Amino acid sequence: MKDFVKTARLVCATLGAAVAVYAMPARAAAQEPPAAAQGAAPVQEYSVPDAKKRAEAFFNFTMGHLNEIYYLNTNRSEFATAAIGFYKKAYELDPNSPVIAEYLAEMYYEARRISDAVLEAQNILQKDPANLPARRLLVRVYLRTLGDLTSSSAQQQTATRAVEQLEQIRRLDPNDAQSALWLARLYRMRGEISKAETVLRDLLSRNSNDAAAAEQIAQLLLEENRSREAVMLLEGVIQRAPTGHLLDLLGGSYLQTHDFPNAEQAFRKAIDLEPEDPAHQRGLAQALAGEEKYEEALGVYKRMSEMEADEPDNYLRMAEMDRHLHRLDDAEKNILLAKERAPGNLEVVYSEAMIYEAQGRFEDAVRVLSSAVTSLKSQTTAAPTNRRSLAILYEQLGRLYTEMEKIPAAVNTFNELAHLGDEEARRAALLTASTYISARDLPHAMEAVDRGLAQAPQDRDLRLTRARVLGLKGDADQAATLLRGMLNRSAQDVEIYLDLAQVYQQNRRYADAEAALGEGGQIATRNSLREIIWFMLGEVYDKEGKPAQAEEQFKKVLAVHPRNAQVLNYYGYMLAERGERLAEATDLIKRALAEDPDNGSYMDSLGWAYYKQDRLAEAEDSLRQAAAREHNDPTILEHLGDVYFKRGKLDLAAAQWDRALEEWRHQMPTDVEPEKVAALEAKISSVKRRIAQQKSNGSEKPQKNQR
Repeated sequence: MKDFVKTARLVCATLGAAVAVYAMPARAAAQEPPAAAQGAAPVQEYSVPDAKKRAEAFFNFTMGHLNEIYYLNTNRSEFATAAIGFYKKAYELDPNSPVIAEYLAEMYYEARRISDAVLEAQNILQKDPANLPARRLLVRVYLRTLGDLTSSSAQQQTATRAVEQLEQIRRLDPNDAQSALWLARLYRMRGEISKAETVLRDLLSRNSNDAAAAEQIAQLLLEENRSREAVMLLEGVIQRAPTGHLLDLLGGSYLQTHDFPNAEQAFRKAIDLEPEDPAHQRGLAQALAGEEKYEEALGVYKRMSEMEADEPDNYLRMAEMDRHLHRLDDAEKNILLAKERAPGNLEVVYSEAMIYEAQGRFEDAVRVLSSAVTSLKSQTTAAPTNRRSLAILYEQLGRLYTEMEKIPAAVNTFNELAHLGDEEARRAALLTASTYISARDLPHAMEAVDRGLAQAPQDRDLRLTRARVLGLKGDADQAATLLRGMLNRSAQDVEIYLDLAQVYQQNRRYADAEAALGEGGQIATRNSLREIIWFMLGEVYDKEGKPAQAEEQFKKVLAVHPRNAQVLNYYGYMLAERGERLAEATDLIKRALAEDPDNGSYMDSLGWAYYKQDRLAEAEDSLRQAAAREHNDPTILEHLGDVYFKRGKLDLAAAQWDRALEEWRHQMPTDVEPEKVAALEAKISSVKRRIAQQKSNGSEKPQKNQR
């Protein structure tokens, strides 16, 4: 069930102009300070046969109305008391008049005598069940009290009473659009989505340009993840009657479907209509960021920071854009500005830690996250939001320890996460397994997965991770059996086929990997998934010695995503490794590094491309940076040794090759390539013989730095 209390409290505050219209007293909308001509009440027919009583009732009714007008314009309680007194006197004189009863009930409501207003309205309905003003008054009463209640059960009871009245109003007056909109809102609040949708579609069938109905049904569709339906509906209404808010919703619908170019267009149109509305600007910035137009997005957020100088979110988003643009110093400045405006904000803390991590300031990142954990744990309240916040912090802190290769600290942090609840324990099992995998400790990784599965035997992510560990151990058939057992003819099967292909590829069963990717490609509907399949196929073809087919797959990815760093790097490295089109290879790898300049694997690729071109000084510089970042990678260490050897730095070459050989002994079973290890051992033996020969010949000389 949705958080009924929270929703009910917000319902009157967040639903826009319709709230004000419906909640407004029936006779208060156009009041001016009373003048002589304004004092008279509407002429009514009275049921009292006695002329004297009729005159007295009319007088009291008129005086009640005049005092009501005074009260509405001055808010002085004595006028409310007088108005109620006159109306009650008129009602005593003419107890069968529905008009006097309606005015009295309304006056009770205006004077905040809610229980009297409800009682009077109910009395009217006992005599006249079709009395619409009385039913509308009851709705206003229930809506007003709904947001003031703190008990969930009381709120549900009040909402039910409002719904009962609104359903009757809709039956009696199908053209009452405001009541229908409120009925749909309350249906949504109660989780009765299909009923809400029926009411809203009926409104649109009566008036296809009803912006309020279109807004609400679009919101409903977005909440239900039916964004494509929302797009179709909004586009139709906007063509006929565009508004800034409808365009905002259209942009949001496109964002939900990751159609960022159309989202950008929608938000730009909204800005054209309402240039000063920050919501449109915020949506535009989100769309631009989704398109990876980070410079333009940053410009929008800067404009927003000028419009809303105290809004921390603007500086937070500016920091994110700076981080994407690899301007880490600027990112730090902006995140500190956000922190000044929102101290303790979890998203700001999280972003600050990520910036420090990107700068290589791991200890600072740990300090920020640990401080936030301590602060949250010191709070006396154990609210669900605190638990969720702690879970996020523990996860990021554990990941950071993993990256720092502090495995015990990472595992201890994930153990703390597990103590927060069942869902957190499941998540902790996954993270612990991933940490052990990164440390190449497969037995402990399997133990962590199995502990999680003991608590949640059908958990999909844990089962996928178990298959991953089996594949890394070389148990390809067992991993494949587990994965194929999870296929269920749904859209999620694509992920299963990708994992299956990875298991087969790791175990050098390339034909099986091709087949799995082919099956996944037949059911993949999203471009992002197709890109992964094309890339993995390219890898498989490369491993099989089919470079032309591999290139074809890489080009397919780059045609739709020219800045895909992973593909750019692999494609460039493949060409460099084969010694083909080395200028093109270098350009591809440089493009990858432009997207991710701190990636050690990409630095290695660039160094290897330089090596193949005999640009040895540049190769050494790039490979030394790569080895500093990825000091456990045997391929990078061997490449650096190759450069040293070619430059005549035999001792340095031997040292790097020795390190590379040692790292090969610690790799995953499926990662070890025996032929490469054998070739490396032969190189080490050869260079050591040369070094020994030089020493025995007395020809050893200091090796000059040839950079």
